[in-house]
Amino acid sequence: MTLPTYITPETIAATIFGIAVIHTFSTKFFAHLATLQPNHAGFWHLLGEVEVVFGFWSLVMVVALLLLTGRHETVHYVESRNFTEPMFVFVIMVISASKPILNSVIGAVHAIASLIPVRRELSVFFLCMSLVPLLGSLITEPAAMTLAALMLKDCYFRRELSTELKYATLGSLFVNVSIGGTLTSFAAPPVLMVAQKWGWDSAFVFTHFGWKATLAVFATAFIVTFRFRSELLDKGCFDGACSKIDTPKSVALVHMIFLASVVVFAHHAAIFMGLFLFFLGYTEAYSKYQDRLILREGLMVAFFLGGLVVLGGLQSWWLQSALTGVEPKVLYYLATALTAITDNAALTYLASLVEGVSPAYQYAVVAGAVTGGGLTIIANAPNPAGVAILKTHFTDETISPTALLLSATPPTLLAILAFQLL
Repeated sequence: MTLPTYITPETIAATIFGIAVIHTFSTKFFAHLATLQPNHAGFWHLLGEVEVVFGFWSLVMVVALLLLTGRHETVHYVESRNFTEPMFVFVIMVISASKPILNSVIGAVHAIASLIPVRRELSVFFLCMSLVPLLGSLITEPAAMTLAALMLKDCYFRRELSTELKYATLGSLFVNVSIGGTLTSFAAPPVLMVAQKWGWDSAFVFTHFGWKATLAVFATAFIVTFRFRSELLDKGCFDGACSKIDTPKSVALVHMIFLASVVVFAHHAAIFMGLFLFFLGYTEAYSKYQDRLILREGLMVAFFLGGLVVLGGLQSWWLQSALTGVEPKVLYYLATALTAITDNAALTYLASLVEGVSPAYQYAVVAGAVTGGGLTIIANAPNPAGVAILKTHFTDETISPTALLLSATPPTLLAILAFQLL
């Protein structure tokens, strides 16, 4: 049977991608189905996990491609995808969340917080929302997201915060991590995708993006901290795991070396996966200084990102056309909006394929991509990591995409002001 000419791998992929995006906004619906159909509750709960969404629909797309193009073409397409980023995010999540590194960062944050002339409950929250996201420019955004989310979970979220504060924290954290990676040219994927081709070094990135992002990050952190100061003072906790430092310095140093080595070889999966296996052996040898490694959470995030890689590979035909022939100021807002429904690194990569573009075009695409990186779970690769760590403290262990979008809008507007007016 001959199929209509409009049924192509690209159109099928775009349709399934659109369904997957809608699915991310419908996870509560599947949770409700689990109560209506208890015999299949496990399956509906699975589809209610936001980290499963893109992995599930990528499987659907692969099956559709098998039927449409055959085994050879489908296997060739999947094998042509680059899964380095999902693997890296998994590894960096697990290592950065290990007890020695987390305790070291907590100790540094508390030391800095003691220099700020306000109550510790406020100063630590402020630093978790500002300084830690900016670390993403050095240790990568997924590591910064993991550390910030774990600190917020231990010191605040476990104390039953109000829903308003939880969403305000999550939305602001996502935006700050997204723009906070623009102080260097090597840590944030949206910047890394274009830096070499467009000749950007860290000095260029900082002078054009970094200092503006820094101001926006601190402004957002200050506003959220000040707005919810009463609740933070009432519910901030520093008598437990969030302030306990009991890891030998030598063990912490070894963990830091593993973390730094993985960051250095972030684009070489064979090397950083080998380092990760050594890391697992080391943690087993010194298990008394470890907590549970977040292997499950990391694998779920990697599954999400891997699905996004498979689904996103056939979206270039409409994404790239949307980015061409547009005036730079309009392009900035278009990139901000498009980032909400696709990964921002994929967006800048596609933009880098357009030849002969002006510096204004380059600035607009990258600034827009990082500005919109906190609007949805799929907008920035580290966002699923934050969701995986913090979602247990939300109603039904589900984060509402609509509430996230609304809570991320004010800090996104601050980022817009910074990148467009400064």
